[in-house]
Amino acid sequence: MKFVVLLIAGVALVVFSGQAAIRLLADHGNGGVLDGVPFPAALCAYIAALIAGALLAGWAQGRARALGRPG
Repeated sequence: MKFVVLLIAGVALVVFSGQAAIRLLADHGNGGVLDGVPFPAALCAYIAALIAGALLAGWAQGRARALGRPG
């Protein structure tokens, strides 16, 4: 059960950080949560969060499958 929760958290992180990165690329003045941070640093932070979420989701899915749960 905990791996399914981690999978959901990873996917949510991918969705929110991906959306924020695309929004930032479309409108450099709209930083979202990182509004006071310069553009390059904010973009790097959003991309790092996107990668971390993808890694977390992939790891959690692999662990859930190893335990015999569908994922």
